[in-house]
Amino acid sequence: MRVSAEYEQSWERFWQDAPEGTGGVFWDADASETVAVHEPHFAAHFDPGLPLVDLGCGNGTQTRWLAGRYRRVVGVDLARAAVTLARRDDPHGLAAYEQLDAVDAEAVARLHAELGDVNVYMRGVLHQSRTTDRAALVAGIAALTGERGRVFAVELAEAAKEVLLGLAGGPQGPPLKVRAIFAHGIAPGEVADAAVPGYFHEAGLRVLAEGEQPLLTTEFTAEGERIDVPSKWLVAGREG
Repeated sequence: MRVSAEYEQSWERFWQDAPEGTGGVFWDADASETVAVHEPHFAAHFDPGLPLVDLGCGNGTQTRWLAGRYRRVVGVDLARAAVTLARRDDPHGLAAYEQLDAVDAEAVARLHAELGDVNVYMRGVLHQSRTTDRAALVAGIAALTGERGRVFAVELAEAAKEVLLGLAGGPQGPPLKVRAIFAHGIAPGEVADAAVPGYFHEAGLRVLAEGEQPLLTTEFTAEGERIDVPSKWLVAGREG
């Protein structure tokens, strides 16, 4: 099973058109405001001796931060254009970057054979995936973590819908960075709050910790206020 060619090309075009540098994309907030805030939730659960995979790494903003704290970090993304940007923005090679369709069980198995069990950091990928791909995506994550690894996942809460609809329906239309998401056909889909841990349970992973925390974006309201989106996080693995 693979993602559709149409979906893959939507992401290719999105990253090809994305502005250069951190902050040009709606969710590409500085690492100090994203993964650094998340780390206290997952640090105690991650075996620091295992490689870490940043799944859906985009242009590598979070990957580079993780690479400064973990022994081996690999950023993976469906879009080759994103991987190209991530490599360009990491001239010192702090991390490695690979193109990966995480729905493709064979591709995931090859990466696991290369790295062994890994910890996975994932931010908003499940919501950006097609509904028909979500179970396979989480199964791929479970295959990557194996017996020893853990996954930290942040996903939009149900309450995020009201925020996003408010942005899209404003009197001046959606902000520029939000407009780019809709223009490329990759707007996040709805996932019920209870369904997210359900995907991990079905993949054989147990939720070890969970909580709520707004996801900061790089966009601002017309009044100059930073837009944050209600989100939930969890840590899951095969063992307690």
